[in-house]
Amino acid sequence: MAERLVKASCLLAVIAMVMLPSCRPEDLRRLLLVSFDGFRWDYVQLVATPNFHALMEEGVQVKRMENTYITKTFPNHYSLVTGLHAESHGVVANIMYDPDLNMTFDMDGTEARDPRWWNQATPLWVTNQRAGGRSGAAMWPGSDVEIQQTYPTHFLPYNASMSFEDRVRTLVGWFAQKEQPVSFGVLYWEEPDASGHRLGPDSPEMKPIIADIDAKLGFLRDELKSAGLYDQVNLVVTSDHGMVQLSTERIVELDEYLSRDLYTWIDKSPVVGILPKEGKLEEVYHSLANANPHLHVYKREEIPERFHYMHNDRIMPIIIEAEEGWTVVRNKSDGFMLGNHGYDNALSSMHPVFVARGPAFQHGYSKDSARAVDLYPLMCHILALPPESNNGSLSGLRDLLREATPPTQAPPPTLAPHPHVTEPAYASVVGSLLGVALVLGFLLVFLKQVTRRQLPATPIGNLEISQPLLQDHLDM
Repeated sequence: MAERLVKASCLLAVIAMVMLPSCRPEDLRRLLLVSFDGFRWDYVQLVATPNFHALMEEGVQVKRMENTYITKTFPNHYSLVTGLHAESHGVVANIMYDPDLNMTFDMDGTEARDPRWWNQATPLWVTNQRAGGRSGAAMWPGSDVEIQQTYPTHFLPYNASMSFEDRVRTLVGWFAQKEQPVSFGVLYWEEPDASGHRLGPDSPEMKPIIADIDAKLGFLRDELKSAGLYDQVNLVVTSDHGMVQLSTERIVELDEYLSRDLYTWIDKSPVVGILPKEGKLEEVYHSLANANPHLHVYKREEIPERFHYMHNDRIMPIIIEAEEGWTVVRNKSDGFMLGNHGYDNALSSMHPVFVARGPAFQHGYSKDSARAVDLYPLMCHILALPPESNNGSLSGLRDLLREATPPTQAPPPTLAPHPHVTEPAYASVVGSLLGVALVLGFLLVFLKQVTRRQLPATPIGNLEISQPLLQDHLDM
């Protein structure tokens, strides 16, 4: 009888551990991060965007999300999943030169899949998998690279011709798997960036482009609903940057001020790296410093601190930054676009959209501004993961969360991990362990009482024998 009770108690303990609410990862531990490249914060006001507004009503919105300098695609997508500024994660531009490797990186080239360009940081999918989670990536920049000797659990090699709908179906399928579903996913779509470059953000032709993006978001919402995941997955929809209108009347030609024999040109307007030939740094700098009032020219050590764009050898000795709406080229034969980004990250034209909804987020909450690097510690918190060293702070976005815990004081940005970021990630685990301990304790007491009742009663005549044993126990 006692043996059967022991087995029954063990079974009850296992059931209790499974059924404790705080032990279930599906409650708050799934997150899908979506980026619509080049979706400026105010595009949601350009045309009717019912799906974006539905997320605002069901969840949260940040009206002005300050992204990372330089406001280009690869640096900002890596910042979103590392919480680091470009100088810290090493992907400092879409095209860059590494003097130690003596190699050039181009986001459209095969070298973009070389881990050496990415290994200065650890993206969230790697952290998630090291902690035992599973990740899925659909075309996110860098997600088809073996970073830190790790690929995402599931990923799609970059293929621009793959439709948004196919990307969504694949990714939602990974979340919906009965066996080993993913807990973290990233999804990337090239629009409206491509159209913004071609047409310019002020063009009336951008309106149907934005309406189509909203419809695509609606498709994603429908797929999540069909899979029974809409109220389980925390959905974050954002972008890497905004877009500003250009003009053929606002072009600076560098050939008018400097011979090409004196330098190498790295990347493209509006922020260009200048690598002077050996011994020519001062000559090049002085030729450019006051060349045109619509250009800001910096030596690397003089770049404003607020850009966080100084402490990396992949940042060239001199950088040129064009004024908002201006284009810098070597000469006009280099080509021209009607819209561009990459400018000062304090400009509202460079700020991306940000909306989110799900079990972790408040309903109908909006805030005016935040920093994009703060998204990383927020995602770590939601996924119950200890963050890697980062430049963000959970307190910057913690008010978006449904939980009642008030935000903590934000320390100055630092690469050191923030204790207030990592501590909440373990709170649910500690609570679960305490709950299991209480259940087991109750079961042990119950088992002891039941077992005693099954033993034969001690005859009254044996009291004299049992009494000295009790006394010995008290004397110990």
